[in-house]
Amino acid sequence: MLPIRPLFLALTLGSALSAPALYAEELRYNQVSLRAEVSREVAHDRMHVILYIEQQKSRPAELAAQITRELNEALQQSRAVAGVDSRLGSRASRPVHDEAGRRIVAWRERAELRLESADFAALARLTGQLQERLQLAGMHFSLSPTSRRQHEEQLLREAVAAFKGRAALLSDSLGANGYRLVRLDLRSQGAQREPVLRAMAVSRLDEGSMPTPEIEAGHSTLLVVADGVIEVDPPRSPSGMTTGQR
Repeated sequence: MLPIRPLFLALTLGSALSAPALYAEELRYNQVSLRAEVSREVAHDRMHVILYIEQQKSRPAELAAQITRELNEALQQSRAVAGVDSRLGSRASRPVHDEAGRRIVAWRERAELRLESADFAALARLTGQLQERLQLAGMHFSLSPTSRRQHEEQLLREAVAAFKGRAALLSDSLGANGYRLVRLDLRSQGAQREPVLRAMAVSRLDEGSMPTPEIEAGHSTLLVVADGVIEVDPPRSPSGMTTGQR
């Protein structure tokens, strides 16, 4: 009789371990995956401009002093415009060699001025004025963190409502008594549409001033996706058994 006891214990232990797996499989029997997406085009509310100055001189000290002087004047001019944030960007210098590449004959230095504002017209006018001494390196637009957060919060609520609507529709279509939420994953993403700079359509502030380009800042498409799993409660037969129950 002694050899039988280990065999009985092994069978009992094996049945106990397999019970949770069978129970989990039974829980997944009426589960359905669903997805709901909501999106919105949001106009950019921040304008970014990068201006630069690049010069060359034989003496690096004189070159650095001149670049600094030009930058300080441009920085003071930009700081006088209300609503425009200005700061210095990258700055670098490099040697210029002769044709043989053996001797340094001059130094070339490049420095940037970065501007940002929610007032597109003011920044466009300032950019035109500064281009009398600086050159335009680039311009782009973006959503401010505050604007992005507000729109994403609203889209999150809409995505959850859309998911609940689809879950209720599916449950009703299956003739179920209702559903339970098993899992819900929410994620957001955005795609930026390139802005349009109408370089040919310009308006002059006054005679002899720099022309100001008409700017379309473009949009970003914000998307929120709700991925989840629901478990539907199947209808019960007159006998009290769940339809489809084994």
